[in-house]
Amino acid sequence: MSGSSRRLDRFATTFDHEGLVANAGLILAGTLMDRLGLLGLIERWVRTGSANPGPKICTVVAAMLAGGTHIDHVEMLRAGRTGRVLGFRPMAPSTVGSFLRTFTFGHVRQLEAVLSRTLARAWQLGAGPGRAPLTVDLDSTVCEVHGKQKQGAAYGYTSVLGYHPLLAARADT
Repeated sequence: MSGSSRRLDRFATTFDHEGLVANAGLILAGTLMDRLGLLGLIERWVRTGSANPGPKICTVVAAMLAGGTHIDHVEMLRAGRTGRVLGFRPMAPSTVGSFLRTFTFGHVRQLEAVLSRTLARAWQLGAGPGRAPLTVDLDSTVCEVHGKQKQGAAYGYTSVLGYHPLLAARADT
């Protein structure tokens, strides 16, 4: 697990110029990444030939959690003191873009190794069902959109234009 001496869950979020935190909801994500030791797992298992893959991948993860949809959106993590609550220095969009362009299928497999170990750590910390069986409920849904220019939107079985994500939830929750 993480041996960090930082305690992200002790941060107080304030709205002033000196301590401005963009996307303060990332405090939870930063705390979770720290407790699961995500940065260390990435540094250990991902070999891309690029220096410091951990902060680059964590930057992408945090930007996605904050609603980012393109490489340029990682710039929002560099506003104010957001990097301080994340526990790593967010990388610039150009750095992340250059890094991701080097990815091959083998690198994706390395990320899968990180994911499996992260999940194992989460379960060790109590996120799993313990010794009880785990049932995962998979359901599709429709998120209706308006306008023909929505990237990824399509007509599905409901004949409604929208996004059609697949949701997974523990059946006992």
